Amino acid sequence: MPQQYPFSAVLGCEADALDDMGLALVLTTITPEIGGVLVRGEKGTAKSTTVRALAAVLPPVEVYAADRFSIDPDDPAATSPDGPFAGDAEVQTRPVRLVELPVGATEDRVLGSLHLERALSQGTVEYEPGLLARAHRGILYVDEVNLLHDHLVDVLLDAAAMGQVTIERDGVSVEHAARFVLIGTMNPEEGELRPQLLDRFGLTVEVAAPREPTLRAAVVRRRMAYDSDPTAFTDRYRDLDRSLTERIQSARERVVKVRLTDVALLKIAEVCAAFEVDGLRADIVTARTAVAHAAWADRDEVTREDIRRAALLSLPHRRRRNPFDAPGLDEDLLDQVLGDDELPPEPPEGPAPDEPTQTPVASDGAEGDAADDADPGDSPPGESDPSRDPDESIPDAELPRPGPEPAPAPEQGPGSVVRAGAAYRPRLLAVQGLGEGAAGRRSRALARTGRRIGATRGDAGSLHLVETLLAAAGQQPARGRTSGRVDLRAEDLRVAVREGREANLVLFCVDASGSMAARRRMTQVKTAVLSLLMDAYRRRDKIGLITFRGQDAELVLPPTHSVEIAAARLEELPAGGRTPLAAGLLEAATVLRRERLRDPRLRPLLVVVTDGRATAGADAVARSVRAAEHVAGLRVTTVVIDSEGGPLRLGLAVRLAEVLGAEHLPVAEVSAERLTRAVVTRRGLA
Repeated sequence: MPQQYPFSAVLGCEADALDDMGLALVLTTITPEIGGVLVRGEKGTAKSTTVRALAAVLPPVEVYAADRFSIDPDDPAATSPDGPFAGDAEVQTRPVRLVELPVGATEDRVLGSLHLERALSQGTVEYEPGLLARAHRGILYVDEVNLLHDHLVDVLLDAAAMGQVTIERDGVSVEHAARFVLIGTMNPEEGELRPQLLDRFGLTVEVAAPREPTLRAAVVRRRMAYDSDPTAFTDRYRDLDRSLTERIQSARERVVKVRLTDVALLKIAEVCAAFEVDGLRADIVTARTAVAHAAWADRDEVTREDIRRAALLSLPHRRRRNPFDAPGLDEDLLDQVLGDDELPPEPPEGPAPDEPTQTPVASDGAEGDAADDADPGDSPPGESDPSRDPDESIPDAELPRPGPEPAPAPEQGPGSVVRAGAAYRPRLLAVQGLGEGAAGRRSRALARTGRRIGATRGDAGSLHLVETLLAAAGQQPARGRTSGRVDLRAEDLRVAVREGREANLVLFCVDASGSMAARRRMTQVKTAVLSLLMDAYRRRDKIGLITFRGQDAELVLPPTHSVEIAAARLEELPAGGRTPLAAGLLEAATVLRRERLRDPRLRPLLVVVTDGRATAGADAVARSVRAAEHVAGLRVTTVVIDSEGGPLRLGLAVRLAEVLGAEHLPVAEVSAERLTRAVVTRRGLA
């Protein structure tokens, strides 16, 4: 087995000088009730390397040798589905497990399910533990957690908050402990987590590669030394790792003795109130983190510094912000609320006889209550009804309210930049037919979760027990069975076919020519596109942005899940010059063909925003018609948003929509009531 890169060898992670990421990981292992860590950063910043190295510096655990659920033998209240265990049951010491959850894992793999082999061969109903059981008293690591389906993220976070898992399915009823350190890593360029899910992580840190050349050189030197001789390199850091292990163990023992005074708790509440965080989860997490930091710093009482470090880790992702705003915290405001002086001591007069002498950190039950009191919109439904408007599954609290209509303004010159107005809530755009793409919240699709609509042969997915038995029943005479136990074989297996929702590729092709340069018109267009982008953000779509002006078209944002980048590019988009409509359509066709090759299951939706005027060249109109016919041949669901305004209208966008086989929609009708009514009811463009 290859040597793991040492935790203490990661730059900036020495015991006395932990960076934010190292500190957050250590604190959540001292007090797992903090709720885990989300690490956000660009690729190549040692996120995965650091997380995988963490398990090696954690103190080992004792478990029963025959226990698949890893309960603590020293805890008399701990129970295991494999127990009870006698007093002479074999106990062994093993390292802490690091369990990695693949992005494509199913809910059965995470929670556990019926043991199929024994069900078929022995006719017994037995529970096969999932990844949450294996991660008990260890680390559960999810790389690219932002690409994990929302309902699985909710399952993980609920288990981390409650410390146990209850399974009621397939004739199995099991409850087992699941206390683990949940760590997720992600690259924000690939898309963000929804704010409700982001809030469920206890701590969040931002990481970036060092810009100082000497530091970068040191990182490269260490990595090359490790690659050339992993054993020798690991030995060099063995003592540092051992000292980290001892310090973590000492902090775990000390944390129960740390005093969180009323003065300190009141200061934590003041900080959370100053940053206008919703609910009380932020207060609870900040308090627990401050106590853990005090224990890590070998203190018996929470200080101002403990609160400051805790707030920097627990609040940035909880402050109120727009979906496209990056998490962050105003440190000047934090210092202003905390003040320059150390926390004053407790008042000399003692509390009333019935009051505690100090305010303890909330127990596990309080955390569970806080989680239970969260907005029910936090968790997407496990089952979805395709006949229902998917907009109903997105809480209104997530969506911005319409702003005032922008006032008219003078025409702008070529290359001018006009800002978008306040975004509003658009209605659903959906691709017709039944897709098979990645799970999302837009178009109807065959999915792993959702409404069960049938069964099919196979062993990948949720077992459909009734259909399996029916398939086997017809084969019993041929297998020589006329009575007794049913003879089940692999070919009898049937899995459920479910209908849910998928994500799509939403490709915007936006006219930025001179005919669009009027401030009012461009504001309308940008506001409409921005509203659609925010909708795509919540529906987990992939987004692309093409603009055309002057003599050519430009793919300003290749298809990506990073919708906030698309919003930034849209905001900076200038207007002016001629209208190369044909170039814009041909560029859209190129992108659509390329993305179809990359992922045939990702169904596209093309949104063309233009007034239909083609002015780039003498034969601009003819070339635009040919380009539109070419795009129509791709059989892609298309919407033409008509930005033409003024008393004299030529109706060119209407003709363009007819050639494209698209739905025509005036930009003035881009609203929550009328945005995509025709697209939703469109037929024959699967």
